[in-house]
Amino acid sequence: MPNEAVTAASVREAAQRIQHAVSRTPLQRWERMSAATGAQVLLKREDQQQVRSYKIRGAFNLMLHLDGAERDRGVVCASAGNHAQGVAKACHELGIAGRIFVPRTTPKQKLDRIADLGGDHVTLVPVGSTFDEASTAAREFATTDGAVQVHPFDDARTIAGQGTVAKELHDQLGHPPDVVVVPVGGGGLIAGMGAYLAEACPQTRVVGIEPGGAASMAAALAAGEPVALTDIDTFVDGAAVRRVGDVPFEMVSRLGLPMTAVPEGRLCAELLSLYQTEGIVAEPAGALTLAAVGPMGSGAAVEVHPGSTVVCVLSGGNNDISRYAEVEERALVHAGLRHYFVIDFPQEPGALRRFLDHVLGPEDDISLFEYTKRSNRETGPAFVGLTLGSADGYVPLLERMDASGLTYEVIAPDSPLFRFFT
Repeated sequence: MPNEAVTAASVREAAQRIQHAVSRTPLQRWERMSAATGAQVLLKREDQQQVRSYKIRGAFNLMLHLDGAERDRGVVCASAGNHAQGVAKACHELGIAGRIFVPRTTPKQKLDRIADLGGDHVTLVPVGSTFDEASTAAREFATTDGAVQVHPFDDARTIAGQGTVAKELHDQLGHPPDVVVVPVGGGGLIAGMGAYLAEACPQTRVVGIEPGGAASMAAALAAGEPVALTDIDTFVDGAAVRRVGDVPFEMVSRLGLPMTAVPEGRLCAELLSLYQTEGIVAEPAGALTLAAVGPMGSGAAVEVHPGSTVVCVLSGGNNDISRYAEVEERALVHAGLRHYFVIDFPQEPGALRRFLDHVLGPEDDISLFEYTKRSNRETGPAFVGLTLGSADGYVPLLERMDASGLTYEVIAPDSPLFRFFT
């Protein structure tokens, strides 16, 4: 049943049910963070799962529950991409017709994969700009058409399937970990993993990590019930959910699982580090937990004690490589290395040269310069983006700009104009 209790036993049953449909993903030592913390930090590599995401676990577990009459009615789901891929693969392998609603913001790479996996069994329907809009459309279709809804997180069968990640890492490790760090969007993964670990490894601490721009579970816990966020940042598309599910919320609340958020800029910095250091191409939601951990005293969202065993769920690797320009931009802004200004330049020869010689530092660079000459004015405004050699160079830069006599305006990261550049 959609709302039956999820227990360690139901997670074990789900693992048995889906064992031939999913892969046993690696539990890999994260050398960089292990060395930095003096702990054993491990990555549960769900980015190496079939369809490159844990979502296939819940999709298959739910759909394998369906009887013949339900399969004949077909299925419908809403997804930001990864759940849709799991449903599409299940539709193809089980011979079930499916209609999949996705936000129009879903990366093309994910859309192409959904179509390839589902083949003739699946109809893809882009709608709205957020998961919640796609979910509403899917729910309405289920009501009018009679299709069975395969919810990505608000169904006990999905949640039990996602919980198999916890059983699997426990089996691989051979003993209870000290901490398990889990990404949170709608709440299905942490609810399932939390339910299993609460019984099988009661001493293990489970921590949920949300994107700073869409911390819907924290908002729900603060309000005592699921609430719809008025505004969310959809950059972390796999976890940008305006409202968490009722079933996951009840479970997370009852289990007392803490939530913490990671700023998108910090996440982007970790995405780049993963690619450059470990050669791992993670999607933003997939790297949430990795961006959250750090050594004691580092100010990280989850500070790791030396000698402990910590598992971070790397939940997905379906990233569109074209997004890395935006990832780099956000990482530079977060690090205090990229800044934007509107600067009034004198409309006279040599004005830009003086700016380069007397305002920019030796390690600073111009990343953006947009200027239109005005024939009837003494000065002309330019949009200027600067990349600094170090974050400490920002205040000296402003001091040199003041000394130059230039009129300028700092474009603050929270201003609407800033979004034009990032």
